[in-house]
Amino acid sequence: MQRTPEPELMDDAAQALAYAQADFSATDAAFVADCVARFGPLQGRAIDLGCGPGNISLRLAAAAPALEVLGVDGAAHMIALARAAATDAAPARFAVHTLPDPTLPTGFDLVVSNSLLHHLHTPAVLWQTIRAVGRPGAAVMVGDLRRPADEAAAQAIVERYAAEAPPVLTVDFYNSLRAAFEPDEVRAQLAEAGLGALTVSVTTDRHLLVWGRLPG
Repeated sequence: MQRTPEPELMDDAAQALAYAQADFSATDAAFVADCVARFGPLQGRAIDLGCGPGNISLRLAAAAPALEVLGVDGAAHMIALARAAATDAAPARFAVHTLPDPTLPTGFDLVVSNSLLHHLHTPAVLWQTIRAVGRPGAAVMVGDLRRPADEAAAQAIVERYAAEAPPVLTVDFYNSLRAAFEPDEVRAQLAEAGLGALTVSVTTDRHLLVWGRLPG
């Protein structure tokens, strides 16, 4: 199936609220647990690129009290919801930044991103940003959807995992599957960005994972 890009930002208030209220706990918890298993104990400074309503940022902050977490997203409505969800037990900070953004702070020990790559019309922006904000040797973990073989397969995945979801999420899920990249496409992106040492793994029937460390 040929890739069909979708809008880069999700800054409609109703759309942002739908994502904040949706139950992504299983995949979010798996992402954070995998990050801890690969790179723990987590400490220092972390940045979550495309943090949305803060699900991953807040879970990271709760799982690793020694980690200072900053979540960034280009959608102001998403950042407002993330700030509202922060607690003393999950004290992540959040800020509005649209990639590419040369004003982002740098020197992070951990760079994560979940479900941002498929939104980007120019995927190199993500890999360039990761290289810019991470310190040498920083841990990197990027999760995303992977594009199915054809539209029938995409529709089957939507029906399997989102049949009971609100219509806005069902439509977005289908469009996101069509906008996602295949593993070999991601490997080519990494090679072009000088990040060929990162590993690309297929983790589920709809997800892939990029992980490793930045060049020292």
